[in-house]
Amino acid sequence: MSVSTPTAAPSRSDRGFLGHPAGLSTLFVVELWERFSYYGMRAILLYFLVDTTANGGLGIAEATGTSVVAIYGSAVYLLSVLGGYAADRLVGARRSTLYGGLVIMAGHLALSVPAGATAWLGIALVALGTGLLKPNISAIVGRLYAPDDARRDAGFSIFYMSINLGALFSPLVVAFLRDRWGYHAGFSAAAVGMGLALVAFVLGRRTLRGAGDDVPNPLADRERRRLPLVAAGGVVAVALLVLLASTWRDSVLLAVVDAISVLAIGTPVAYFVVMFRSRKVEATERTHLAAYLPLWVGAVLFWMIFEQAAGKMALFAQERTVTSVGGLEVDPEWFQSVNPLAIIALAPLFALLWVRRAGRFPSTPAKFATGVTLIGASAFAMAWAFGTYEGNTAPVYVLGGVFVLQTVAELFLSPVGLSATTRLAPTAFASQAMALWFLATAAGQALAAQLITAMDGLGDSAYYVVNGVATLAVAAVMWALVPWIRRRMSSAEVVAGS
Repeated sequence: MSVSTPTAAPSRSDRGFLGHPAGLSTLFVVELWERFSYYGMRAILLYFLVDTTANGGLGIAEATGTSVVAIYGSAVYLLSVLGGYAADRLVGARRSTLYGGLVIMAGHLALSVPAGATAWLGIALVALGTGLLKPNISAIVGRLYAPDDARRDAGFSIFYMSINLGALFSPLVVAFLRDRWGYHAGFSAAAVGMGLALVAFVLGRRTLRGAGDDVPNPLADRERRRLPLVAAGGVVAVALLVLLASTWRDSVLLAVVDAISVLAIGTPVAYFVVMFRSRKVEATERTHLAAYLPLWVGAVLFWMIFEQAAGKMALFAQERTVTSVGGLEVDPEWFQSVNPLAIIALAPLFALLWVRRAGRFPSTPAKFATGVTLIGASAFAMAWAFGTYEGNTAPVYVLGGVFVLQTVAELFLSPVGLSATTRLAPTAFASQAMALWFLATAAGQALAAQLITAMDGLGDSAYYVVNGVATLAVAAVMWALVPWIRRRMSSAEVVAGS
């Protein structure tokens, strides 16, 4: 099997965008509009699912709709594994990104059609397309720079700002459209956003200088011939899981939720087993992997609560929060913009803090434990809020404050998790380890989907109490393991005390 080489080398002299490669401007615009598309659709998805058909919704039960939103998020991250595979072995990162964008736009167009069948098709297409696109556009950013280019970290910081800008404005635009012309107008805006991203991507191809065109580890002819059979086998396996789940579920929709949950939880477990047992993993690397395991479990619990922003917290915004402040009408979708706004405001401060605290407390595992502790505290805050306020009576600062608290928790855990994953990954499984980090989000949302259906009827306050107890229990274990984890990380080429 031959391994292809990139079609063009990164250029240190290319400073066409704020001192960075010109291709960064193309990817910045693409990611901004793609995230506008994704978060705009996500902001109204639950409301669309549970609203009555007379109002343009699908009219499904609230608990089922919340579970579907959670499993949709899980599927996106689960499918990112396929996106990475397509880029590495089939078509390259650039084509995977392009094809993913086309599938996403088709999904939003299907959602813009007022029909139940096209709605479910659209949700499935957006999940698949996002899985194809999400891991690969970041990979293209990395390929704009030589490995030792000092501009690399700053380039990623600029790129990630586009994510938050898209996430900040999309709920506001989609809420405006939904208020005036209904859900399908909101989904149409998401399609337009994705369309703009695709136009920018195609027109800006030359600025990428061939980055992402190569296929790093192409399939051999024999493997390529077997691929359709393997793909068909995967489809059959998923269908069998759904069929099996139908034996204990009285709803096909919930059977699908269970099938995806099994895959989302089973896949990372399989990854860990393979890595621990592989002969390609040296003893020292196995020690690093053991240190990573409790961090990964903590991340699963973190995302289980955090990703309810578009689920339980969206319901609180709609059903429990005041609808006007000082004569200004408050749309529930607006709360989806609090997190990206807080990220934009707080991320530079946290970056400065970590630079100044390098080599001192908090260490990497302590940062993780802090993030998990804070997200557990936010669950108890939501339990209190659901138990305290009935009807649209909660002041906007109640939910807004929880979003800010969760953003602080995210800044303790998410960027640190990416760094820890690259440091602790076995050399032979470096790419798979990044997939494993994304699968923590998939597993967390799958757990949320299962808890939501299992606790249907017990109330939202009880749901968050269970989440909070479980998460703080894991956080306590993580705090106890901090010295143990640090010892096992000590040889992973990290800064002392990090």
